[in-house]
Amino acid sequence: MKTYTAVVEKDQETGLYVGYVPGFTGAHSQGSTLEELRENLVEVISMLLEDEDGRATTVPFHKGGDISPTLLRKIASDIDLTIEEFLNS
Repeated sequence: MKTYTAVVEKDQETGLYVGYVPGFTGAHSQGSTLEELRENLVEVISMLLEDEDGRATTVPFHKGGDISPTLLRKIASDIDLTIEEFLNS
């Protein structure tokens, strides 16, 4: 089984845990507990890894280290933030 890393934080206004997986467009979710968030993210990733024919799709993921400006823009875009909002959040 492949392992992916999620970026997680607790929303102070709602009390929900929110998270996304860098490198996966649309791989974001929320949950009232960390376990619920993990389960939701696993489900989202599972759906993203299948194309319309049900075949597995290769999806790039970030392996750590420095994040390029291009990847940073992509991550910010995926969660509907500008780079400035992302860096200051």
